[in-house]
Amino acid sequence: MPLFKKYNIHPMKQLFRKLHLWLSVPFGIIITLICFSGAMLVFEDEVSQWFNPSLYRVEKVGDAPLPVEQLAARAAATLPEGVEVQGVTIFPDPERACQVSLSKPRRAALFIDQYTGEVKGRSERLPFFTTMFSLHRWLLGSRPDDGGIFWGKIIVGTSTLLFVIVLISGVVIWWPRSIKGLRNSLKLKIRNSRLWHSLHVAGGMYVLLLLLVMALTGLTWSFGWYRTGFYKAFGVELQQNGGSGSRGGGNGNHANGGNHSGRSGNHRGGKPQTDDKFLHWQKVYETLAASNPDNISITISSGSATVANNHFGNTRGSDRYKFDARTGEITESNAYADLPKSGKIRGWIFSTHTGSFGGIATRILWFLAALLGATLPITGYYLWIKRLVKHKH
Repeated sequence: MPLFKKYNIHPMKQLFRKLHLWLSVPFGIIITLICFSGAMLVFEDEVSQWFNPSLYRVEKVGDAPLPVEQLAARAAATLPEGVEVQGVTIFPDPERACQVSLSKPRRAALFIDQYTGEVKGRSERLPFFTTMFSLHRWLLGSRPDDGGIFWGKIIVGTSTLLFVIVLISGVVIWWPRSIKGLRNSLKLKIRNSRLWHSLHVAGGMYVLLLLLVMALTGLTWSFGWYRTGFYKAFGVELQQNGGSGSRGGGNGNHANGGNHSGRSGNHRGGKPQTDDKFLHWQKVYETLAASNPDNISITISSGSATVANNHFGNTRGSDRYKFDARTGEITESNAYADLPKSGKIRGWIFSTHTGSFGGIATRILWFLAALLGATLPITGYYLWIKRLVKHKH
């Protein structure tokens, strides 16, 4: 007797059950790796700071920090030829060391004690998180130097796209016919023989919406055609260079410790930087700090500055300023609130994908959902193998 006929399954549900199975079996392990690695990245900043406090924290809070231009000059004096200071990021926490962004390599930065001027060291991503990020985005692959097919990226994107179908088909399969049945399906039956079935069905129901949000936003990094369509759905036209038509999308807060690059494009590689380049940086900082008392960080660079504020829904949102390098006077300001959708959508996508849009509460929720999502293929494999064995007997 055919398995589905034995259980008297509706033809539509039978179709979705087959779809759910055929997609889950070959791609389940990949989905587990993607979800698990994503969960591991949620608290990377906190873990990195905890693991290496001597880099991120000052030894002793002094009476007053050194001027920003002096910090930049001291950092520049330690750099090899061809590498220059691009900006200095100051955090409101007096115990947090200042971060100095460098011209190269990409996203390079070092930390400096703002009270003593001591360069504490380079910002380096912990090997564990480097592996988790590569696993999450490219399945540990790397972009071919010859411009060939980036298989790791394609496999991750395809698996994520199929994961959306698996989640939706799972709802169709296990959605009960009554409210009472729904309540029963949402109960975790830990003390009986249906533990694995309960973990798979109830667990999937609880995190369904969050996993769909993560998958649908994550796909914007995998496929250009999807990113274009996703942006259009929110009324944003994607430019030919892949940008969203605005430079005000975020504060550059990367997972490796928040590298606020503040690039100005005015540096000349190979020539030592002078204190003149950093002239009036302290004045600009004091002006912006006074008008933004609740800032998350302030980054000063040559002729420009950014103020990262706590924008609900977009942790990469920032206000941008330009100043006269000869006087330190602010000459132009672009508030995040006044930006068009094109200037906000990338930050929205990132904040939604990582769960950072609502602070620590949503990040914990996203972490647990991704972790539970990683178990769904495992419990699914168990149920599938158990059913095969039972059917043979």
